Amino acid sequence: MTINCKGKLLDLSSPKVMGILNITPDSFYDGGKHKNEKDILNHVERMLNDGATFIDAGAYSSRPNADYVRETDELKRILPIIELILKEFPETLLSIDTFRSHVAKQSIEAGACMINDISAGKLDKNMLSTIASLHVPYIMMHMRGTPQTMQQLTQYDNLTKDILFYFSERIAKAKALGITDIIVDPGFGFAKTLDQNFELLNKLELFKMIEKPLLVGISRKSMIYKTLDTSANNALNGTSVLNTVALQKGASILRVHDVKEAVESVKLIEALVVKTDN
Repeated sequence: MTINCKGKLLDLSSPKVMGILNITPDSFYDGGKHKNEKDILNHVERMLNDGATFIDAGAYSSRPNADYVRETDELKRILPIIELILKEFPETLLSIDTFRSHVAKQSIEAGACMINDISAGKLDKNMLSTIASLHVPYIMMHMRGTPQTMQQLTQYDNLTKDILFYFSERIAKAKALGITDIIVDPGFGFAKTLDQNFELLNKLELFKMIEKPLLVGISRKSMIYKTLDTSANNALNGTSVLNTVALQKGASILRVHDVKEAVESVKLIEALVVKTDN
């Protein structure tokens, strides 16, 4: 499976790591941590040196009950950061975490190469047509409602089946518009209970039937720290364990706060596969 980022073909049959850069004051783990240009550049440099293939930058927190952010404020936050990063690290493959088509368009025009949309186009009727016109890879995530309402929308007839149907419908719409490079994200923690998150991870290999690269974002989330009766700050070991499970079940991209440990998980799983094949 390959995607085209700025004319560069990336083979996702070998799993890649996406480092998280939150520039919001209220993200659940690192909100407000990167307050100035120096902190941001140091964090990006560390993630790139640790082996991140992508950097995913977001200016609107999608945690449960996150504050609403106006589009103008999201743009004021994200565009200077894109310029800052690409000026210092021009080869960076920047993914922008947004569900707004106008933010997506301006971000790509500023030099980003990919859009990561928590709503798969459901929160902005112009998103899919915008992505099609931009000819960039598109990550579509499963979610119900909005970050403000999603935790009240956890009733499913059949969790995995319902999510697979959701993706079949969204992918069909995207393909009809000419979007070719599609990555799917099951949306751990989005409109799902703790038990549902583990059910989804347990059945993750079923997403291979979609025949699209699979992104998994479970880094330091509540499914880990609540199960372990700890905090997000102490959830790195648990994250590494579940990232390893996700890789074994077919994840193509790990979206993480801690790049070094995720890259190590990828290397160990790939070594295990090689040994098993031999």
